[in-house]
Amino acid sequence: MIDAEAGERLLQTEMGSSERACQFYDRQMRSSLTEKMASLIRRQEMVFVATADGSGNCDCSPRFGNAGFVLVLDEATLAWPEYRGNGVYASLGNILENPHVGLVFLDMFDTTVGLHVNGEAQSFSNSEAPEILTQYIEQNNPPVVATVERWVVVTIEEAYIHCSKHVPRVERTGKQIDWGTDDPAAKSSEFFTEVDHVSSSQSE
Repeated sequence: MIDAEAGERLLQTEMGSSERACQFYDRQMRSSLTEKMASLIRRQEMVFVATADGSGNCDCSPRFGNAGFVLVLDEATLAWPEYRGNGVYASLGNILENPHVGLVFLDMFDTTVGLHVNGEAQSFSNSEAPEILTQYIEQNNPPVVATVERWVVVTIEEAYIHCSKHVPRVERTGKQIDWGTDDPAAKSSEFFTEVDHVSSSQSE
């Protein structure tokens, strides 16, 4: 498990929350997944992935898939498929420079509980995938919905709750998901550039 950073300890002292924080560390922090944590992950269709490059410049990107697309390979290892995106590879590029990742799962349809998972990541081409992943895929036929460009495998260092009090409960609609499409309309890829273009034209 990762030791508490000096900055958070300093602020705990300043804000008078050291005792409360220690109770949280002792009661909630785990160095691997409990079965209840693993069960929550297997139900999720989304995860937020935070990365940073070698200089500390940060990025946070969501990943999506059918329920269970993030694979629980064992209590200390997760994996997920990387589908075709915009070709930037911001998260994967950061992982090449700095393997530390932070994941947040939010169960907004059911419990409204969240789960933080921090650890070290590596990405692999399909032909390079480690044995723990290839065996899991062969045995479990996970819900892959599009062509997989690479796999990300995370070795877990800590896992802990994000409490439910501020997490909204949302309702599912019938939106059709076009996995891996390059259709600009389906992607809404011009959503912000159109706004910028209009603003620029009006200012001339």
